[in-house]
Amino acid sequence: MCGDLGTYPVLMRNQLRPIFDRVVIKELEPDRVRESGLVVPPGTHEPPPQHGIVLAVGRGLDWWEHVGVAMPVKPGDHVVFPATAGAWVEVDEERLLVCRVGELLGVLEQVEGCPSCADRKLAPGESCAECGRQERVPSS
Repeated sequence: MCGDLGTYPVLMRNQLRPIFDRVVIKELEPDRVRESGLVVPPGTHEPPPQHGIVLAVGRGLDWWEHVGVAMPVKPGDHVVFPATAGAWVEVDEERLLVCRVGELLGVLEQVEGCPSCADRKLAPGESCAECGRQERVPSS
């Protein structure tokens, strides 16, 4: 009886499907060290924005389609969100954030070949006005 599934436990994985304008995000490890070298201590009044990967997106609100609005994020996007965004849920022992797309602060995109600074080295402390790339100030 090789094909009898009744005698063997079948492991099933759950997937959270967001509804309406909600997104499901897996948080990346919070980075408390800033590029400047400043360490943001735990317990500060203003927690740093957090980063995560979008796992799933809802279909949006019903009126969005009539006015040509689409969800601005897609699965796989690297997003930034405030610590106060949405609600945390646990699915299959994995901690996930479910929030409205409007709570997201933005999508992190990799900039390659910025026309303003790609061909030169920035001075310590200087930042590019176009892409935001910043040269670290050496610590003493």
